[in-house]
Parts: sequence; structure tokens; C-alpha cells
Amino acid sequence: MKAKIIGGSAAAVIALTATALVKPWEGYSPEPYVDMVGVATYCYGDTGRPAKARYTEQECTEKLSSRLGQYMAGITACIDMPLRQNEWAAVLSWTYNVGVGAACRSTLVRKINAGQPAKMWCAELDRWVFAGGKRVQGLANRRADERRMCEGQ
Repeated sequence: MKAKIIGGSAAAVIALTATALVKPWEGYSPEPYVDMVGVATYCYGDTGRPAKARYTEQECTEKLSSRLGQYMAGITACIDMPLRQNEWAAVLSWTYNVGVGAACRSTLVRKINAGQPAKMWCAELDRWVFAGGKRVQGLANRRADERRMCEGQ
């Protein structure tokens, strides 16, 4: 069974929940900086070449909302099973951090598509705590937050 396209109020709730989950972990940076693995980053985790030198918090929030919509479309295409809103929000936050390609190729998505219980595949989030080959406590903390959301805690 293919996951239904998420629209209307459900999509809005997921987007708001994911935004609230993503913002504190990505952090607001009005100007570009190089992150711990050498990636130029600005706003709330945007990467690539910024269109301007400085962004307001409102501009960054709008960019985040737009990008989360793009990431939602990407991960939705990979998931064949229905998820609860809290599960979608956790998966979307994680996908925003690791990228659609990595998310779609993951054991986590394979377990979702195999119909495993959420408790089983939510636990896969704990494995995504490395950057540049090293365990990063900030990622471990973020994954714990996403897992709590995923499990409805």
C-alpha cells in the first residue's frame, strides 16, 4: 500500500510540529558559517550558496517551511505505509538532517515499508548519530528528541 499524499490540516500539523522540532537543533544563523563537517550553512540548516549575506529570522523561518515541504515530498515518495502525524514529524526532522537520499536508502525506511511496528523502526533513529565518522553528542540528543516524538512521548 502506498502512503497517501498528505494534505490539508494534517500536512499543516506535521509541518508545524516538524518546524518546532527542527529549529532548536539546527539553530538560527543569519549569516553563513562552516559547520563541524565543513559544510557552509545558514538560517536553520540551509546549505549551499546563500542568495545574500544576511537573513532575518522571519526569512529563515520561511525558508525552513519551504524546505521542509520539499523534504516531505521526497520522503513521502519513499514510504509505502501510513504513519501517524507524530511519526511523520519525527521522520521529517530526521530527513531534513540526513537528506532524502540517505533517508530513502535507510534501514529505518525499509522497516517502515515492511510494516514493522513504530517502536521497532523509531529505534533506528538512534543509529544516526555520526558526522564525519565521529559520534556527535548533539546528534545523539537530537535523535533522542526525534525518537520521543516518533514514539508519541
